[in-house]
Amino acid sequence: MSGVQGLDHVNLSAPSALLEHLRRFYIDVIGLVEGPRPTFRSGSRGYWLYAGTEAVMHLTVRGDGDASAKPTGWLDHIAFACTDLPGTRARLDAAGVPYRVDIVDMPEQVQLFLHDPAGTGVELNFRTPAALGAT
Repeated sequence: MSGVQGLDHVNLSAPSALLEHLRRFYIDVIGLVEGPRPTFRSGSRGYWLYAGTEAVMHLTVRGDGDASAKPTGWLDHIAFACTDLPGTRARLDAAGVPYRVDIVDMPEQVQLFLHDPAGTGVELNFRTPAALGAT
């Protein structure tokens, strides 16, 4: 057994200008909150974004002189457990972010599928009975 207890965080790396778009997107549209980030001896720059008390998204500056994406394998999307389906849809609509809605029965939930400003897939899962009535 590995002793793994769960997923700790996701790290997205991008040039400074794109990173600022990602920061605003994950705060203003997705609803994460910017919080404390330790100082690293490597001097890396970036942000930690929180869901409650957990720093679930790390954003780091990478290669301001290199605008090409770093190959990261076959990552398809990042998924978040969410609440407030109507409010989330309103933020997505106000920001002009296109999304697809799906309803699944195991577990019962409403899912929104979209892409962040860097093109990374994002899945938002709403598992409350109220969410199922808000589609």
